[in-house]
Amino acid sequence: MPKYRNSVLVLAVVVTIAACRQQMADQPRYDPLEASSFFADGLSARAPVEGTVARGQLREDAQLFNGGSDTALATDFPFPITSEVLHRGQERYNIYCAPCHDRVGSGNGMIVRRGYARPPSYHTDILRRQPVGHFFRVISRGMGAMPSYSSQISAADRWAIIAYIRSLQLSQNAALTDVPPEQRGQIDGQK
Repeated sequence: MPKYRNSVLVLAVVVTIAACRQQMADQPRYDPLEASSFFADGLSARAPVEGTVARGQLREDAQLFNGGSDTALATDFPFPITSEVLHRGQERYNIYCAPCHDRVGSGNGMIVRRGYARPPSYHTDILRRQPVGHFFRVISRGMGAMPSYSSQISAADRWAIIAYIRSLQLSQNAALTDVPPEQRGQIDGQK
């Protein structure tokens, strides 16, 4: 028996390996949208079940994702504005907005200097009075010559940009009475 043990072991390994085939590699596969005879409608791909929402794509907060409801624009921000949010907004503004609107929002960016249509200044009375939801929808949907940036800028970053735009509006249109009395001396000293 010991004499045949190695032969039996080798035979068992050979039979096991021969029986273990990758049958997934042999089954038919379909390219996206390729015709198939398996389903009655002739399509290989199945439509998602009605009401299916992709992971991370449930957007129930109308203010955060739409800039307000169907009937009204948001008048306040969907989250607290901190110095980190303003810093992030400044970074995103300088990347996406400054080429047309320039760094202070007057509408004289480098693209405009090269012949592109001039956007309105953020410092006009009309835009200073607009609710924040207006800016969100313009960034999201585009307006005039401005394209939609919704595929490039996340909703949270769009709100951060709007917070920075509001800070630009305040900085360019502030009066000395807007500054707390204890800090006015610092401003007078800088003149």
